[in-house]
Amino acid sequence: MTDQAQIKKTGEAVELLPLPEEAKPVQKPKNLRLLEGLLEAPAPVEPSPPVIEIEPQAAEAPRGWAGRLRPRHIAIISGFLAVVALPAVLTSLYMAFIAADQYHSSASFSVRSIESSQPADILGMFSQASGGSTFSDSYVLLDFIRSERMVQAVDEAFGLDSVFAPRGLDYFYGIGQERPIEDKLEYWRRMISVNFDHTSGIMELEVKAFTPEESQKIAAFVLAQSEKLVNELSLSARNEVLKVAQSEVRMAEERLSNARMALRIYRDSSQEADPVEGAKLATQLVASLEQQLVQLKTELSTALTQMGENTPRVRVMRSQIASLEKQIEQERQRFGSGSASKQGRMASAAFTDVAGRIQQYETLETDREFAERAYTSALAGLEKARIEANAKQRYLAVFIQPTLSELAQYPSRILNSILVFLGALLAWGVVVMGYYNIRDRN
Repeated sequence: MTDQAQIKKTGEAVELLPLPEEAKPVQKPKNLRLLEGLLEAPAPVEPSPPVIEIEPQAAEAPRGWAGRLRPRHIAIISGFLAVVALPAVLTSLYMAFIAADQYHSSASFSVRSIESSQPADILGMFSQASGGSTFSDSYVLLDFIRSERMVQAVDEAFGLDSVFAPRGLDYFYGIGQERPIEDKLEYWRRMISVNFDHTSGIMELEVKAFTPEESQKIAAFVLAQSEKLVNELSLSARNEVLKVAQSEVRMAEERLSNARMALRIYRDSSQEADPVEGAKLATQLVASLEQQLVQLKTELSTALTQMGENTPRVRVMRSQIASLEKQIEQERQRFGSGSASKQGRMASAAFTDVAGRIQQYETLETDREFAERAYTSALAGLEKARIEANAKQRYLAVFIQPTLSELAQYPSRILNSILVFLGALLAWGVVVMGYYNIRDRN
């Protein structure tokens, strides 16, 4: 109760009633009230209490949790059941009773190269060591295993439609009949796993199938195709290395053949094997003739002291001396003209004398010797390129042969069920949080 009014409750509303006359406070004198107002602070005026209305429907509503649910709560619960609970239950049932067992076969291998060290002796030429950078070849092999070419090879050898056909009602992990190559490639990448270790260069292959024997056979086939590819790449690289060296050998061989043919033509035309040797013989002949000439001149001088100029012996000796001088002159003409001024006049017959033939022969012989040396060098380069090409060959080193499983490792039934549940729960939670975020902002 207040000093100003009384509260009277009538049914649904609250009314304010005035106080009776006898309940009104006694009025104080005006002077007293002014004094009290100066000594004391005025008391705050209390507002009139609002009218309180009571809804009959709310008063009659049930007090259980179902009665407090709103439409949004029903929508959230329904979404949880449809988005989270139902997919999780269906996935668990599928993994437990429908999904077929899968077996895997694993193998480990790497691409190696044979590098030859610089040997100190001839026996060391055959020492070989593994090494070299083979990362590029490993990446090529990694892409090849996951490529359409490998899928086509496996399909031709085993038949993907039959090997990976659905088992029972398990159509999720199986592949249908007559699928295009793109679908087969996508399915193949799901059934294989290739991991490459950059540090050691080792590649790990894992092939899954519905039987352990099929997984092992497919893994062995993949290794065989990979080894074939590595050999092809190694042979191609070897041929590229040898191609340039072989081209140089063919050019040198053709040059040597032309030089020998030119020398043979010269010998046929000059009718002498070596003009240098012929010049030596001609020199010896001239020397012999000059010796005879000197001897005859000596005898002529001796005869003139005893005989006259017209004696037959003196005339014979003079005739012999003239013949020898003429012969010596002819032999000397074979060596050259004997005068530099005559070179222009003898240009047309430059190679008719011994000097011209020797010059031509020496030019041809120099070309032949150079061609022989170039040919020998080209052969040495070819042999060196062949040794280096053989030393840099790539090969596939298999450390672990394809294994044969005894227990099924796939599919991961419990893990897949948990992942589906967590994924659906995450999606449902994001939607609910987004709804409440929008609702709070509005």
